[in-house]
Amino acid sequence: MLAHPVETIDQAKGDPIERIAQLVAARKIQTLVLGLPVRMDGSEGSSAAKVRAFGDLLRARVPDVPLVFVDETLTTSTAATKLREAGRKAKQQKSVIDQAAAVEILNTWMGE
Repeated sequence: MLAHPVETIDQAKGDPIERIAQLVAARKIQTLVLGLPVRMDGSEGSSAAKVRAFGDLLRARVPDVPLVFVDETLTTSTAATKLREAGRKAKQQKSVIDQAAAVEILNTWMGE
């Protein structure tokens, strides 16, 4: 199984919970994976609390789909390194770095 990005959801353009619910239904998604921003010492801060609160909203909207949290530590830097190795300069990475980091989070989860 390979992880691949679907889309970046812009909160300014609509409710992200509703868009995710639409994608779950259309693509028959069986598990939702959320990256959890954990500090380097392993503790959780306010950013992690926001992700967990988002997860609660998502669970309420799509209760039949399991939701898991995956430590996203260093996924953006790993994604940037891989993009650079693939020939993308830093300036070219801006539009795809979030999707590439999401792929790293999914790869981490699938490897567990």
